[in-house]
Amino acid sequence: MATHLFKAFFEADNVLVTQVFGPDKAKLKIFSEKTQTTDSYDNLSEADVYLICVKDDVIEEVASKIPFQHKLIAHTSGSLPLLNPKDHPTSRNGVFYPLQTFSKHTEVDFKSIPICLEADDKHNYQLLKTLAEAISEKNYNISTAQRKSLHLAAVFACNFTNYMYRIGEEICKENHVPFDILHALITETARKATLDSPSKIQTGPAIRDDKKTIETHLNQLENSDFKEIYILLTRKIRLLSSKRKNKEEM
Repeated sequence: MATHLFKAFFEADNVLVTQVFGPDKAKLKIFSEKTQTTDSYDNLSEADVYLICVKDDVIEEVASKIPFQHKLIAHTSGSLPLLNPKDHPTSRNGVFYPLQTFSKHTEVDFKSIPICLEADDKHNYQLLKTLAEAISEKNYNISTAQRKSLHLAAVFACNFTNYMYRIGEEICKENHVPFDILHALITETARKATLDSPSKIQTGPAIRDDKKTIETHLNQLENSDFKEIYILLTRKIRLLSSKRKNKEEM
């Protein structure tokens, strides 16, 4: 997250990244050629906004060590609420959450990434909105409850889906089939899901109630975990299909 945000802000016309902080000097090298870096809270530079891009478990700890008063501190977590003002009485609090999957060495186009914003007052929200508009064409006023729901939905739509890709890849490898043959299918499935409701575009043997194909697939699966996942998902898809048909007949 930090690496991608830094690149986007560094290339923005109206944003100045004054410093990047991190406890690991080696990881700061990629930033040091373009801006100041430090691994010490004592050497933090003063800025208008401090973005905390760390794992959820240490956000509170990092925020509590920022030595400046009355500065806007925003975390980038999808699941945590605003920082508690009781724990940080002299800070202004916000959330700057880009909803995207980030891998360190995979480039992303921030212009198309939705950024979910929340703040403790209108002035702080406007500051975060200005920051978001500098790098993205999409920003949304999203409450903590909405953001937590979005994060949960994203885990299903992205993380769990990617695990399904991994299973597909393993099955291909075991049978000496190039995984890239599935690339067009993956792309088209994702494209259709953005054009219509996923509930309307479901395909496959489960939605058709193709019992012979389902039985064949289960016999092919030697991995017990993969078989368990196949059975669960097939049952759920068939159940949803049955409910939909019942509604249509009513």
